[in-house]
Amino acid sequence: MVQFDFTAAHVNEDGELCLKVINTPAARRFVLGMRERMYTCEVKEYRQKRSLDANAYFWVLCDKLAEATNQPKELIYREAVRNIGGNCDTVCVINSAVNKLRQMWQHNGLGWVTDVLPSKVRGCTNVIVYYGSSTYDRAQMARLIDNIVQDCRAVGVETLPPDKLEALKDEWAR
Repeated sequence: MVQFDFTAAHVNEDGELCLKVINTPAARRFVLGMRERMYTCEVKEYRQKRSLDANAYFWVLCDKLAEATNQPKELIYREAVRNIGGNCDTVCVINSAVNKLRQMWQHNGLGWVTDVLPSKVRGCTNVIVYYGSSTYDRAQMARLIDNIVQDCRAVGVETLPPDKLEALKDEWAR
């Protein structure tokens, strides 16, 4: 994938899109290296890269909370995933397949955790499968951050001011 930042654009009479690129040498290299095939281009408004996004800040707080409570940050994360709501499904599985399902699910990532509950269906177990934060929408990520902030404040760990927290959560959806 090639990405070019540009400051101006126009379409000429032949329908060609002309861009005033920031990095002319890189754009030339790309054009000279093009093959005879169809290309696609996605144009979106430039946004300056954030130095700290919502997920990164969550992990900063996990680390601080782990230090303050003497718990592994991975355990803190998994518990946070379990507690936000709206991020799991419950499936009824035959008993012989429960361990395999749990192992396979957890291979998706650190936050992809499972819990088991008894089933009323004979020979089956209910498995709750939780989705990791990489799949979260804005509302779910906001709850995850709100919960970790609350936990941090309860043990005296400093967090960002409320307005900065809101900005982080708003950016998650973009």
